[in-house]
Amino acid sequence: MATIVAEHIGRLFINLQHIRQVPRMLTEAAPSMPATVRDFDVPTYLRDGHITSGYRQLHQNWRYYFLSLFQRHNETLNVWTHLVALLVILAKFCDLAENVDFVNDRHAWPLLILLVSSLNYTAFSVIAHLLGSKSELCHFIFFYLDYVGVAQYQYGSAVVHFYYAIDASMYSFVKGVFMPAAAICSFLSFVGCCYGKYNNLQTLIRKIGHVTPSALAYAWDISPVVKRLTCWSDASNDPALVFHLGQVAFFLSAALFYTFPIVERCFPGRCNFLGQSHQIFHIFLSCTTLCQINASYLDYLGRKELYLSLHASGDAAFFVQLYAATLGACMFTGGIILRKLNNVLDLKHKCL
Repeated sequence: MATIVAEHIGRLFINLQHIRQVPRMLTEAAPSMPATVRDFDVPTYLRDGHITSGYRQLHQNWRYYFLSLFQRHNETLNVWTHLVALLVILAKFCDLAENVDFVNDRHAWPLLILLVSSLNYTAFSVIAHLLGSKSELCHFIFFYLDYVGVAQYQYGSAVVHFYYAIDASMYSFVKGVFMPAAAICSFLSFVGCCYGKYNNLQTLIRKIGHVTPSALAYAWDISPVVKRLTCWSDASNDPALVFHLGQVAFFLSAALFYTFPIVERCFPGRCNFLGQSHQIFHIFLSCTTLCQINASYLDYLGRKELYLSLHASGDAAFFVQLYAATLGACMFTGGIILRKLNNVLDLKHKCL
């Protein structure tokens, strides 16, 4: 018995020794990583208001930007907040896949769309914040990809709200227009974000491009949930309503910090690493997504009789096709915009 215990302790000691070597291995892997620089050392399109330092240098090799995941800079927590969210959502997906037949049950496809779009928007956000400092063209490419993820997530939100959360009275009014309108709103949100990013020097135009189409899309997508919450009474025994209320509260909090960088304005130059409004926005948005997934799963289980009576057998397949069409439209439009942008950047470089 003592021998067995000694063997286990020895193995544990060896494993701990390996873990203790990780920081040294990372340091040795990136001994020549350039130091971060101040805001006046990087182009204007990379600068964030009231963030004065912690910017990574441009035109380094790809290894530098990937290893910057473990470096202290002003994008570190923007990367990690959504990277952690991505892993949590992936774990939730795996957990739900054990109880939900996403392949054969067509009525589970809206929930699948939400899960896939949630994974995509968090993954694309990680890529944009991690690699967007490589060059001006890379910055636009990766953030346009991020906006594709945002548009996907808006569509995913709309489809679960329309399929599971809507009541019969509202469904009768919007059944033919809700999802096509949601698809158009998500596409316009993508175009607005791209236009706002392109006009990065003009803060007002950038904010209008980012916020206005997204606000309109959210108002439309969340309307079935809002109507349901307004009918909530103490006698209601619906566990999903708590999560729906949570997703609305978290999203409004996220929107506040995205639209108004309150923390940086109150403490200029002190939020270069920790405390940025965009980091708080990421956290609230991740909480929104987790509440939304839980609410939609509970609706999928508890409102089956209602959504089976409302939706025809082919509705779910149509919504999947509309999702693919919306994604394709965003990618195609983004490609056109990037081609024109690349021509503009080439002309600008030739003139220098």
